[in-house]
This record gives sequence, C-alpha cells and structure tokens, in this order.
Amino acid sequence: MTDRPQVPAPQPGPTPGDSLETAAIAAYLEAHPDFFVEHEDLLATLRLPHQRGDTVSLVERQMKILRERNIEMRHRLSQLMDVARDNDRLFEKTRRLILALMDAASLEEVVISVEDSLRQDFQVPFVSLILFSDNSLPVGRWVPTADAQAAIGGLLAEGKTVSGSLREHELDFLFGEEQRKQIGSTAVVALSHLGLHGVLAIASRDPQHYKSSVGTLFLSYIAEVLGRIVPRLNNALRSVR
Repeated sequence: MTDRPQVPAPQPGPTPGDSLETAAIAAYLEAHPDFFVEHEDLLATLRLPHQRGDTVSLVERQMKILRERNIEMRHRLSQLMDVARDNDRLFEKTRRLILALMDAASLEEVVISVEDSLRQDFQVPFVSLILFSDNSLPVGRWVPTADAQAAIGGLLAEGKTVSGSLREHELDFLFGEEQRKQIGSTAVVALSHLGLHGVLAIASRDPQHYKSSVGTLFLSYIAEVLGRIVPRLNNALRSVR
C-alpha cells in the first residue's frame, strides 16, 4: 500500500470583515501619504520591518522620534533633580534660621538672626525687617502701626506674600530712597499672629527674580515663625485686628 501524499492543513485567513477593514485602511493611507507626518505620535507605537532604500523608512523615522523623546525626558529629569537640590539647600538654610530664632533670648537676637541669615546665608542683597509699635523699641527699625498702614496698607491687607514690582512710595518706606533706586523686584510678607506686628521684605536688583508667579514659601514660613516669637520677646508691640 502506497502512502498518500500529505495535504497541508488550510491556514486560517482573514475574515471578510478583516479584509474590508484592511483594504479601507490601505486605501486611506494611499490617499493620504502625509498621514504619519501629521500624526508622528503613532509612529512610536507601530511595529514595522526595516527596509533600506533611498528614502527614510518609517522605522528610521520612528527611531528618531523615540530618541528625541528620550532626550527630552532626560532633560526634564535633570531639571527636576536641579530643583530638588535647590529645595534641599533652601530647606537647610531655613532650618538653621528657625532654630536660631527659637534659641533667641531677646528681640535684638531675633533681629540680628533674621538679617544676618537672609543677607549671608540666603545671599539676599536687600533685607528690611520693620516692627510695628506705638512705643519706642530698643532694637531694630520700628514704626507706629498707623504709619505702616498709611504707607503699605495695601500690601499688608493681602494676607500673603506679595512679590513682583512695587510702587516707589512703598519701596521708599521699606528700603529707603537710596536702595529703592537699585531694586528690580521685591517679595513682602506681614508678620502676623493674632494681630499685626511687622513686615519682612526682601529684594533683588533683577526685575525677574521675584516674579508674581515665583513661589516664596520659605519667606512665608519665616514670617509665620517671627509672628509668634516677636510678641513674646517684647510686650511693647500692640496687636491690631
């Protein structure tokens, strides 16, 4: 008995629906040869055989897009790492200042700690710490509360850190006329806890340094601590609601 030749089993082929859909896609791409130029994001998800020729293949184009994305992601990661390192340094400087304020035994030590830290540790060129009191204070700069309200009441009413460009009379009150001429941008925050006790302002020669959108969380934090410490060390301060 002779062996019968083996007939290969039929392979499953595309269904009519698949054929129609494939044909429609092929026809559409043929009619729109620039489709992948306008939809480059799709190239990153395609699986395509690589064929060399005189023109740039989809595979080469796909690899180029992936390389560009990789470079962009590495650049973003580098920026995030830089921000993280800056925040670490800022946190350490703020921590040292807060500890110094907590250890201060007098109003004089508080004023010296704030001004020295901001000028030397934070490298802030212009610093102004003004306390509000209707009675003479033995240390630092102080003004009557009514005078402060008249000069910078709009800044104090914000209830938060104000940054950017200030008006000339506000800069004159905070820093004096001579320094005002050198100032490009400023950040100001009130020292307030169950009342109003003063104002802390810092400034830079760079007009873009303290933009209205720039976060000044550390300055608000320092001001909150000062607002609680200063009244305990000098009962001449009058709280105003």
